[in-house]
Amino acid sequence: METQKVWNNFNEELFFFILKKVKNESATNDIFQNTFLKIHKKLHQLENDEKVRAWIFQIARNEIANYFNKESVYLPSVNLQNETALEKYQSICCFDKFVYELPDIYKKIIELIYIKGLKQKEAAEMLEISLTNVKARIRRAKDILKQKFNECCKYEFDKDGKLIGESNCSICKS
Repeated sequence: METQKVWNNFNEELFFFILKKVKNESATNDIFQNTFLKIHKKLHQLENDEKVRAWIFQIARNEIANYFNKESVYLPSVNLQNETALEKYQSICCFDKFVYELPDIYKKIIELIYIKGLKQKEAAEMLEISLTNVKARIRRAKDILKQKFNECCKYEFDKDGKLIGESNCSICKS
């Protein structure tokens, strides 16, 4: 059997098989290409042409497994994530001071989400409030913090409302 014949008979079915498993077209294209490269290189090893379909789908399954093994990500422990989040925000001029000065309902939500690293849904459950309420509190807290950063530290905000520039803060320079 020739690679061209395998291609003509199985390329569409194999592509959609991979796509169904991976659910990502870019990854599917890579896996599909790797699969046919292996088919081409090893086709001479196939002893029984009647088993070609099972053989090529096994190669595809192996390539899919390789893809997921490469894509698997080590998730650090929760404590490490919390420390990283805390360090990220503490490096911003006056962050601790401004968060501490927030009204309690806003301070608690900022601490849970941005310092402890909880998901919004988890914070809502912990505080026994709706997810909509959590989002509203975050928005209000951010507005208060932005105003304080702008007044005290002279940061600027980009078109997305994120802090940009360097601090020009008399508090930090003392």
